This record gives sequence, structure tokens and C-alpha cells, in this order.
Amino acid sequence: EGLYQPVDLGIARCRMCVAAPDGFDYANAVRRGARLRIATKYVQVAREHFAAKGVHVDLIKLYGSMELAPLVGLADAIVDLVSTGSTLRANHLVEVEEIMQISSRLIVNQASLKTKSAQLEPLVAAIGRAAGGGR
Repeated sequence: EGLYQPVDLGIARCRMCVAAPDGFDYANAVRRGARLRIATKYVQVAREHFAAKGVHVDLIKLYGSMELAPLVGLADAIVDLVSTGSTLRANHLVEVEEIMQISSRLIVNQASLKTKSAQLEPLVAAIGRAAGGGR
């Protein structure tokens, strides 16, 4: 909150996804209303995503090596950032749902943009041009 995202830098593109063990019927579990255990470090995004879909979940906050949680029986699925998917495949996980696309962005404090616009606007414009036009 209070941040302005004037430029999509067009780098570090990835997606936030739900991934589950290969062979786990995630769609069926969701359809039948199963309460799923989801491991993630992105708890707020996961909470909002599953709540919007009406899916009942227990969120388990973890940091690092998220892919191991289903393998050791700690979680049914994970919510994590995915770029190529190679780490998921190496751990026998598959993407079952995309939550959102992600990329690096220039952020500016909205209050600073108002109070220091003369200094910030040329900088934001230059970064936007260098990044290929921003958004």
C-alpha cells in the first residue's frame, strides 16, 4: 500500500503457482471440498487466492525448499514462484494452477512522488525508456 508501480522492468519474469505431487488429483480434491494442507512462504497471497475460490486450506508457513513439503507428507501442495519448472519436476511436482504472473517492477512511494515529483518523474521516465516503455 502507498506504492506506485510505474514501470514493469521486464526482467525476472515468473509465475506464482500451486504445485502438487505428480499423481495427486488436485482438481478432484478441490471439487469434493477436501481441506488441503498448503505449504508456502506467500501466506497472504495463498489465503486470498483459496478464499476467493472457496477452497478450504490449512496454510503452513515455510521458508526455502518448499518442494520438499509434499514429499515428506507435510503438505498436499505448495504455493511458490516458478520460472522454468525444473525444480518442481526434479521433486516430482506438477503445476496444477497459476495464481498470477510476476515480474520485477520499479516502485515509488506515492507520497514521495507527490512531494518530490520534479526529481522523480525524469528518473522514472528514463528507467521506463530503458526498460522498453514500462506499462
